[in-house]
Amino acid sequence: MSRRLPRARGEGPWPWLAAGSVALSLLMLGGLLALLAVRGLGHFWPAAVEQVALADGRLLAGQPVREERRFDGEGRERLYRTDNRDLDGGIWTWVAVEAIERVETPRELLVLERRRWGSFVGWLVAMEGVDGRHAGEAAWPALQARLAEIQALRRERDELRDRVVVPLVRRLEQEAGSRAELAEANARIRALQARMGGDTLVLESVDGRRLEQPLEEVLRAWRPNAMSPLDKLAAWGQGVWRFLAEDPRAANSAGGVWPAIFGTVLMVLLMSVVVTPFGVLAGIYLNEVAHQGPLTRMVRIGVRNLAGVPSIVYGVFGLGVFVYGIGGSLDEWFFAEALPSPTFGTGGLLWASLTLALLTLPVVIVATEEGLARVPDHQREGALALGATRMEMLTRVVLPMTMPAMLTGLILAVARAAGEVAPLMLVGVAKLAPQVPVDGDFPFLHLERKFMHLGYHIYDVAFHGGDVQAALPLVYATALLLVLVILVLNLTAIFLRHHLRARHGALPRH
Repeated sequence: MSRRLPRARGEGPWPWLAAGSVALSLLMLGGLLALLAVRGLGHFWPAAVEQVALADGRLLAGQPVREERRFDGEGRERLYRTDNRDLDGGIWTWVAVEAIERVETPRELLVLERRRWGSFVGWLVAMEGVDGRHAGEAAWPALQARLAEIQALRRERDELRDRVVVPLVRRLEQEAGSRAELAEANARIRALQARMGGDTLVLESVDGRRLEQPLEEVLRAWRPNAMSPLDKLAAWGQGVWRFLAEDPRAANSAGGVWPAIFGTVLMVLLMSVVVTPFGVLAGIYLNEVAHQGPLTRMVRIGVRNLAGVPSIVYGVFGLGVFVYGIGGSLDEWFFAEALPSPTFGTGGLLWASLTLALLTLPVVIVATEEGLARVPDHQREGALALGATRMEMLTRVVLPMTMPAMLTGLILAVARAAGEVAPLMLVGVAKLAPQVPVDGDFPFLHLERKFMHLGYHIYDVAFHGGDVQAALPLVYATALLLVLVILVLNLTAIFLRHHLRARHGALPRH
């Protein structure tokens, strides 16, 4: 006769409350990612340009941004991005909706992305170049052909500058033959620059004002109203790629974020290389070696309290100890000939990585200790009973089973370090550092150089830019990119943790 099990006591509303909290958290996270994706990636879509005729006879052309109720409550206003900063002194125009008589989207409206003065919106009247004057409808294909040629020359010039001129300048004092090579490279750059010049665009705004624009300053040109959906999709993909692959320009308010991506990933990798062995060794000592007395408990409490210290405190510590203390001493010992210009006595990639390693060290120590505490004692006793030494027991039995917990600590450390900004402002991050710390010159990895960081780039563009409204889409796009970089780094560590857990067996959960 089977015995009936006692009926479980009712748990009340708590499971539903917990499930609802998890669902709400996931919903908020999904909403945040959707907001960043729509606002950030939508910036690269070539939106239609409207030509607006007002009741007072004025004409303007631009992209509609948003529509709001007026402050007095009477009627509504629409914000247009009209660009043409060199003609109007600004790029934004508010228009009363009731004053709009007609809205059109002419296919011939042109948008130019320029190095100076931002974008231009208007008509292409003619192109005057080395091969003659092209006016009317013939000007557009001539512009496209010549602009493609100039872009190829610009890429060749930039590659020559980055791969030849900059390394030669750095080696100029050590090698006597570098001067001739540098002069030859500069001559080639001047020749390429001369081939890019000589072309001028005759432009006209929709209200009839004419402007002559050197084609050398034009980066891209398109007619968004004449583009098909496939053309717009291709242009969107190219815009996203340029954002990922190009250097920033115009005080970080335009261009790409490639140096910031590289700097963020490299700093996190260096931080992980430093923090992992020290954190793991400290956790092993506290849990396996040290006598479990009052002193060890006090050290353990101190380590856990260090995890709650504000990050700016670590930045001040890194500035005083790493930069001015150790870095200044290294300059006096090994780089005295370069003084008073500091080599290691200023912020750089090395000091930023060490500061963040110190910041995340308590997380790795605590995660390692928790993993070691979960290893059953019979695993240790069985290894010792079979004749293994204490070191062999730790390295071949305990540590492999603790590896998933160590990687969990590393995941948490990466997630925190990749998003930190405050300490980096003191120990090495720069507003603009297009030269990444890795190149072909010995020792290839230059730890003394300053670097760019995605988190600081977001802060700088959002709060130090001249036009926050114009920079806002780049802030969204960079924030989304930072989230994706952290996600990729964490997924890599999670994959390694899953592989090790499957290989060595999962630890029991208490």
